Amino acid sequence: MATLLDRLAPTACLRTRDDGPHLKVTTVELFFDLVYVFTIIQLSHHLLEHQTWMGALETATLFAAVWWAWNYTAWSANWIDPDRTAGRNLMLVLMACALMMAVAIHYAFGYRAWLFVLGYVSMALIRAFYMSAVMRGTQMGQNYFQLGMWSVLSGVFWVAGALVESMRLQLWIIAVLIDYAGPYAGFWVLGKGRTPMETWTLKGLHLLERNQLIFIIALGESILLLGGTMVRADLNGPLFLTASIGFMLIVSMWWLYFVHTGEQSEYAFETEAEQTRLARAGLAYAHGIMVGGAIVVAVAIEEIIAHPTDPANLPAIIIAVAGPLIFLTGNALFRRTLGQHVPISYLVPFAVLPLIGYAVYAAHPSGIVLGLGMLVVMLPTALINPSRAAT
Repeated sequence: MATLLDRLAPTACLRTRDDGPHLKVTTVELFFDLVYVFTIIQLSHHLLEHQTWMGALETATLFAAVWWAWNYTAWSANWIDPDRTAGRNLMLVLMACALMMAVAIHYAFGYRAWLFVLGYVSMALIRAFYMSAVMRGTQMGQNYFQLGMWSVLSGVFWVAGALVESMRLQLWIIAVLIDYAGPYAGFWVLGKGRTPMETWTLKGLHLLERNQLIFIIALGESILLLGGTMVRADLNGPLFLTASIGFMLIVSMWWLYFVHTGEQSEYAFETEAEQTRLARAGLAYAHGIMVGGAIVVAVAIEEIIAHPTDPANLPAIIIAVAGPLIFLTGNALFRRTLGQHVPISYLVPFAVLPLIGYAVYAAHPSGIVLGLGMLVVMLPTALINPSRAAT
């Protein structure tokens, strides 16, 4: 039995922890992220085609699941070496599970609910218990075992939601809440207690780079939607104007993320002693909000470019207002996690964008006006030096 376990889950596939503060992001990790290019496209299209409060809640639930699956996989690659055979095989299996989830997204609340649940729950259980086996006999092995038990608990609700269509959304929201509460509960298990945060021996710079890359992928969805719409449409003046607006909105989010916090975040992860605390709050949670906001902004850009001269409808207005605010909320939380102040300029969009949205709703102008309203708020927020006048 021991020999079989040594072959299936060899401890030799773990990364070396004493080779400096930064771990290399491997090509296998980048290959895994290709699935998330497709996943983010599916999520944005789900919201595009379900522009109701129920559709938004469904999309948010699906996003929460696919983000958590990506997040936990990125964490696991902080310990297991994807360039070794066992680590590579694990990443490829998880990639196949993630692809199942992505394929199911469009009909996840319909006839493909089982495919989505199979992908998500399999991914969670395989990852947690395989990592526990690889690190058997250590505190980290125990940590992953307890994480796996929380995945079992949430899995009960994922499966129940697939079984009971009338309660699917409610049960899946409970499952998401269990998954997201696990880290802050220390993955408490009866008879074992909590997993001490300091025993999760992270290399934070690796996780920061992984999160930066997935944020770039989220911005890439905006580029894909923008470019795809331009390819299919007549290249006239209104289209070029709205495309320019969309492009500058994407640049604004990139600027807010990389120019405002890029160096500071790297410095924080180089010097912070409590890497796990920083990574949990700043990466697992705050980055999830930022990526979600970027996806909503992508949908807003597509709506504006697709209907530049038509009066903006209420769902498009709500999406256009909500996307930047969701992104800025995550960005502000990330800054606070890094110990930075939140500039006063970051608060302006929370006051001005809803007013612009209301004005557009009342006056019924075209999508161009809505896009310009977003841009005149987001671009100055990005260009103002965040070191000035902070709260």
